[in-house]
Amino acid sequence: MHGDELTPWLVRQAYRHGAFVMGEDDGTVDFFQPYVRAMMPIEGLRVSRSLRRTLRSERFKITFDTAYEEVMRACRRPRENWINEPIIRTYMEIFRQGWGHSAECWYEGRLVGGTYGLAVGLCFSAESMFHRETDAGKVALWAMVERCREMGFLLFDAQVMNPHLESLGAYPMAQAEFLRFLHESEGESTPWSQRAG
Repeated sequence: MHGDELTPWLVRQAYRHGAFVMGEDDGTVDFFQPYVRAMMPIEGLRVSRSLRRTLRSERFKITFDTAYEEVMRACRRPRENWINEPIIRTYMEIFRQGWGHSAECWYEGRLVGGTYGLAVGLCFSAESMFHRETDAGKVALWAMVERCREMGFLLFDAQVMNPHLESLGAYPMAQAEFLRFLHESEGESTPWSQRAG
């Protein structure tokens, strides 16, 4: 579909039915449902020794919801990019509605890492992450998982498995099982998702 047709309502309906949005450079967008989803353990990431040292050092300052658009734009890749302007426009409206959230990682006043996603019911779906300093993206993802658990989310969806997520403890969940969770928890919410309507 053309990106101009994308709305927060359409995105919410897609996520309630287990689909997520991806865009093309020509401004079009589409919805996808993988056979198997990547889930991050809501009880916490698998933290390596080096990442544990980074967390203990408190080298990075962590914030939430202070630079949503900047995080989105930083997650864009030079090639094979799926975050286009219609998605940024729509997700910024979702952020203003209160169900889009980001975790930011700062070093000496500079945004050096982050992740963002959408809160629908008891599931948080992380869209992407980036880093400009070693471990900054991992620290942001760690912080987001910790905050989501505190908020009462039961699932942390990372959508598509890759070796990086797997190294942090991501595990596969069949799409059918994911859809069953969405159906059974429909109507429930957290402080981050309750304003989604």
